[in-house]
Amino acid sequence: MTGRTVLCVAAHPDDEVLGAGGTLAKHAAAGHEVHVLIVTEGVTAQYDDLELVEEKVDAAEECGERLGVETLHFGELPDMRLDSTPHVEVNAVIEDCVESIGPDVVYTHTQDDVNQDHVAVAESTMVAVRPGAGVERILAYETPSGTEWAAGDRFAPTVYVDVTDHLDTKVGAFDAYDMERRPYPHPRSERAVRARARTRGTEAGFEAAEAFALLREYASEV
Repeated sequence: MTGRTVLCVAAHPDDEVLGAGGTLAKHAAAGHEVHVLIVTEGVTAQYDDLELVEEKVDAAEECGERLGVETLHFGELPDMRLDSTPHVEVNAVIEDCVESIGPDVVYTHTQDDVNQDHVAVAESTMVAVRPGAGVERILAYETPSGTEWAAGDRFAPTVYVDVTDHLDTKVGAFDAYDMERRPYPHPRSERAVRARARTRGTEAGFEAAEAFALLREYASEV
């Protein structure tokens, strides 16, 4: 289907490709307009060198180019501090992006995650895409080294996207984030990324898949 506008909301640089990179590449290959919003600068809580913020932006842009993303949007909120950032400020960053691009489909974090930035972004995304925002479909993605480490409620996918033809693109795009890659068996290693896609694929009858939870859908026709 052509003419679709897609927005992926991510807390940090690399969440977008780890959670939905193959699906975003598939959207782009189908001629859809793909946008990514990265809500935080993704550096200051982990590194002292503020020059790394610019390096992360460059990596995000390279990753987006490899995936076929049309535009990257940066919220520049403080990394790993969204749980102490006023909720209305996080809401506003996402609301402004939704209003400016008018997406049909939105991907965001699942709330079933150990990372509190991910949870805050998930909650604020649901505020931004409330009825009247014009969004037709909202799906939550899993983020390796965050979602699977959560206690209590666990991520339960209801939608599987066949990314067999786009898995290499996803892995190549993730390579842009050199400082975020880890050796196997860490979930952010190439081998683990491929293994997760193969595992999700076996759950749905595909060679490789990405898994999502459908959060909400507004259908004007059935």
